[in-house]
Amino acid sequence: MIKTIGVLTGGGDSPGLNAVLRAVVKTAMIKYWYNVIGFKNGYKGLVLSNFIKFKPDDVSGILDKGGTILGTSEEVDPFNFMLEKDGQVEYRDMSNRAIENVKMFGIDCMVIIGGGKTIKSAWELSKKGLNVIGVPKTIDNELPATEMSIGFMTAVETATDAIDKLHSTAESNHRVIILEVMGKEAGWIAIEAGIAGGADVILIPEIPYDINRVAQKIMERKNVGKHFSIVVVAEGAKPKEDKTTPGGISDESVDLYCTAGIGNKLAVELERITGIDTKVTVLGYLQRGGRPVPYDRILSTRYGVAAVEMAREGKFGVMVSLKGNEITYVPLEEAVKCFKTVPPQGELVNIARSVGVSFGD
Repeated sequence: MIKTIGVLTGGGDSPGLNAVLRAVVKTAMIKYWYNVIGFKNGYKGLVLSNFIKFKPDDVSGILDKGGTILGTSEEVDPFNFMLEKDGQVEYRDMSNRAIENVKMFGIDCMVIIGGGKTIKSAWELSKKGLNVIGVPKTIDNELPATEMSIGFMTAVETATDAIDKLHSTAESNHRVIILEVMGKEAGWIAIEAGIAGGADVILIPEIPYDINRVAQKIMERKNVGKHFSIVVVAEGAKPKEDKTTPGGISDESVDLYCTAGIGNKLAVELERITGIDTKVTVLGYLQRGGRPVPYDRILSTRYGVAAVEMAREGKFGVMVSLKGNEITYVPLEEAVKCFKTVPPQGELVNIARSVGVSFGD
């Protein structure tokens, strides 16, 4: 019999986390009269026993709020936990402490909301006997066992809105404007926002680019009277030949090229090759913040309710998942076995090519 559910939000924040917490707390407390204990700042709170006992009113009015009322912490792993003692930093396996804390509070199941690293740690805790249900959260949408992760659609909306705004200034000033978006391992934000926003070039980690092919696309547009171009690049995009500094870059640009992100590197190269004024917008953490779009609010609510229902049914060691339009679940091991990347020959790439988008290959 379930009496108490624990919950935490780990890893980077994303829009929709509060909506999940709201769904978990309301379903557990109102429908089933369970207790709910929230651990603050992800696994850090679980290890250090930093918690709150939820009341239904604690989650009122948070459906549309970005961030997470529990707080979160990136790069915190209970199996490799950073401790400070006498001014010295050491890393220790604190997973047993985390499990002891769960038992101390009489928690029957932990609902762990997070991305790849957070869910992987949840799987490791599950193997040590902890009852765990995972909820997929990542704006990069790279978890392989679900079609959609919390926060992705809001990130795409934010990036698309940025492209829409950059179009007018690029056209007015006859510039190339590069929009750098998140996506170290997978280019889902770049390709979906790029298609939705009408980008001319989309560069993603899955398709290494040739800078000369990118420049060729821009010059082709100029030669037919289109004196501006929009380039959307995922932060993890890489050239076919990853040279430290391509020939011809001026000395004053070398430091920028070596230390800047991919957007600024591209700007240096494209302006050198094309002679066209090139500007960069790095969208950064804007993609993580703000109000979740309706899709993410609904998906988060569905995931939160499903997590409680699975706990009631005793389905542990799993992650809730979206398959088609149905909520289901998959083993935690399946949820972290690889990254879900954009298929280079898949539908999204093919339709983008069909409407004239260049991937620089």
